[in-house]
Amino acid sequence: MDRIPVLTRQHRVWLGVLAALLFFDMADLNSFALVAPAIRDQWDLTLGEVGLITSASFLGMFFGSIVGGRVADRLGRKPVIIGSVAIYSAFSLASAFATGIVDLSIYRVMVGFGVQAMTVVLLTYISEMYPKQIRGRIQALVLAVGLLGIPVMAGFASFAVPRDPSGWKWVFVLGAAGVVAALIALRVLPESVRWAAANGRSADAEALVTRLEEDARRRTGEELPPVEPRAVLVSGSPRELLRQPLLKRLLVLSTYMVIATSTGYGFNAWLPTLLVENGYSTAQSLSFTSTIAIAACPGALLATLFIDRIERRTSLMLINASFGVLLLVFAFVTDYTVLLIAGILLILVTYAGTACTYTYLPEVFPTRLRALGAGIGNGAGRIATVVTMFVIAWALTELGSETVFLVLGGAACVAALVIGLLGERTRNRSLETISETVAGVDGAPNVEMRDR
Repeated sequence: MDRIPVLTRQHRVWLGVLAALLFFDMADLNSFALVAPAIRDQWDLTLGEVGLITSASFLGMFFGSIVGGRVADRLGRKPVIIGSVAIYSAFSLASAFATGIVDLSIYRVMVGFGVQAMTVVLLTYISEMYPKQIRGRIQALVLAVGLLGIPVMAGFASFAVPRDPSGWKWVFVLGAAGVVAALIALRVLPESVRWAAANGRSADAEALVTRLEEDARRRTGEELPPVEPRAVLVSGSPRELLRQPLLKRLLVLSTYMVIATSTGYGFNAWLPTLLVENGYSTAQSLSFTSTIAIAACPGALLATLFIDRIERRTSLMLINASFGVLLLVFAFVTDYTVLLIAGILLILVTYAGTACTYTYLPEVFPTRLRALGAGIGNGAGRIATVVTMFVIAWALTELGSETVFLVLGGAACVAALVIGLLGERTRNRSLETISETVAGVDGAPNVEMRDR
């Protein structure tokens, strides 16, 4: 796979399908934040109750990341991608018929479960199915298209919510449309060749790679580079994550994700409510949110300029530091225009960082534990966000929005130091090369040398 120098026709088809899946994933992920002020008014909720429903989604994300990752390592990437989309689509639709915080919280737990199971495994799938020299740009491109779901959902919410006290229900209905993309993926996406080769399905993997190689030769008119033999680890246990060097990678990744995810989602999830608390109307808050959300897609595209040229950990360090500085503007400035400019820049930085994070997550683990390792790191960030939601609700009530933005900015700078100083080097390295040191650890599985 790594010696294929161009995007084949099948690579391009997969790119479109994966981007469509992430489009609905991103739209659903942000849906409650967009309608929270309207639901709060209609149901007369406290800030703490809004935090409870928001936290329910992140609790589901925690379990979805880990369970989805482990099932994908055991049963394959494709069935988990399809199944998780079906789960979050069904419960997004159910959210439209919620009558109180109890049933809505339950539905949002299941939406979060499906959303993050799909995200983690989709990122793993991309890392395994695209060549090493461009996999960062592919992740960024898929994310860029997927992120269009945020302004589309925000724009739809700004249209539907102010016109009807129950207009928020239609936002959840739209979130259920992801099942259409899942049906297309069911027909179009093959199983990951790396997972297939490591799980007794080498013939399927060989046939697919042969077709990709033939297409690449037709496109370039040249012979492909020589095959570099790699070790395929054919079995594994989650206990390996408790041994070095995987333990260090898991701890660094989890610590980074705890801080960075809490900071990013703390800002995104609470921004509409924070603006309302600062005196803006619900309509102004939604307009502000939908306007800055337009920068999400360009932010991911911005990452394509450097994601495969600058070491991933260095990029993440600089991006998180910039995020922290921009949050200071929200702490000390009240002018709407200045806040809008800062918000646009902040979203640009955020989603350039998201592209780098999405690329980095699955890279540091071997195939047999790639989805689980990425799922644990990602899940750690989600469960930490559950606590963050309550902390922000308390801080907003007791200390004010300025303190909230200051603390979030400081946390972003800490995340920058963690990943910049301790993160693994992954740029332009094959997944097998990154994992080669793992094979030499005492107690690691035996390896089988294959010619692909």
